[in-house]
Amino acid sequence: MTRALIVVAHPDLGSLSHRVAAEVGDALTDAGVSSEVADLAAEKFDPRFNAGDRSAYRRGAAVPGDVAAEQKRLDRVEHLILVFPVYWWSMPALLKGWIDRVFVNGWAFDQPEGGSLTPKLQRLTIHLVPIAGGDADGYQRHGYGTSLSTQIEHGIVDFCGARRGSTRYLYDSETKTATALAEETKQLAQDIAQAITAADRLPV
Repeated sequence: MTRALIVVAHPDLGSLSHRVAAEVGDALTDAGVSSEVADLAAEKFDPRFNAGDRSAYRRGAAVPGDVAAEQKRLDRVEHLILVFPVYWWSMPALLKGWIDRVFVNGWAFDQPEGGSLTPKLQRLTIHLVPIAGGDADGYQRHGYGTSLSTQIEHGIVDFCGARRGSTRYLYDSETKTATALAEETKQLAQDIAQAITAADRLPV
């Protein structure tokens, strides 16, 4: 069975981010995809890259226990879905810190001292669900979407050798009616599920 990890980074359980994550999980279940939600705030994940992380990054020590647990969780899945509100045209610090600490040398890629980079996440497809307060025209006009793509899709997904999955924005999140948001959230979740099932039918 195809497996997916949905990561949500928002401190409010009643937030739109959590509702979207739950809707995506339901759509995946309906599509026959096994999924788990990682609620970084509720799990109290520490996003601060500390001295222990630095030692591990330099390959001088084992990764901290909480990082090893996240890596094992990711090792069990083929798809990673990041659901996050857009803060200052990027992801929240909590999610960025999760990536800083988890996607490290020796696991997400190998870069020996003086050697060349070898990406290691070819088995993983990463999907993005940015929840934006602004509208689509503004994102295009000001280049915010291009900036997010450069930072995340190119700078993280491509760097680690993972496959780019579906990127599905939810725009105007603070101005749409509850009915409109509910309808769009349901469609977004179905789109993500469809992208995952379609990708898994393609030859490797």
